[in-house]
Amino acid sequence: MLAIIPARGGSKGLPGKNIKNLDGKPLIAYTIEAARSCERIDRVIVSTDDAKIAEISREYGAEVPFLREEKLASDSASAIDVYLDAVERLGVAYQKRPFMVLLPTVPLRTSRHIEEAYALFDREKAKTLISVVRADVPASWYLSVNREGFLYSEGYGLENGNVHNRQDNKTSYIPNGAIYILDYNLLKEKRTYYCERTVPYIMNRTESVDIDTWEDFEYAEYILQKRRHKAGEK
Repeated sequence: MLAIIPARGGSKGLPGKNIKNLDGKPLIAYTIEAARSCERIDRVIVSTDDAKIAEISREYGAEVPFLREEKLASDSASAIDVYLDAVERLGVAYQKRPFMVLLPTVPLRTSRHIEEAYALFDREKAKTLISVVRADVPASWYLSVNREGFLYSEGYGLENGNVHNRQDNKTSYIPNGAIYILDYNLLKEKRTYYCERTVPYIMNRTESVDIDTWEDFEYAEYILQKRRHKAGEK
């Protein structure tokens, strides 16, 4: 299976984050190494507009066969267009089979998670797979502010937006960015990751850290250091 790692150069929240040193190596290296360790993945491609990201990605064993066009590297660029662009550049053969997307900002996802996700996707004969993490609060607790400045309940999944106790609500999940297994034709025609045969791969909160801010970065580094020290004690 093809694995695509999208990594643009621009980042407003944490500039240069994709190659920022995280506990001894560039952030993107964790995702490249996890992907390359999986038997099911035969190609690891980094889609980037940045020459430095490309250079570091190659150092860690990923392919960077092209640089992404500027229009696909802006804040407004659609992730779907980035993935379609990568698959189409690689040729028709890759449009006929599922491919994987691994965001480089989720460094605590390991090769084990990728292997388990692939096995689940294969076992369930799914069309797509999305890795998710349990939401901190039920969807029915979400609030919005109206034009007059007053709170109102969104009431997702509940009639009239009634607020129930946590234990009375359905468990909600949100995508964590760690692993996507996608279908080219579904993306091209429907522009969605989801269909009736989308299976969830559930990960815990620690594994799901997605780096967007300096606080996220520090927390991920803390977890990695803790893991390393624990391994050294054995």
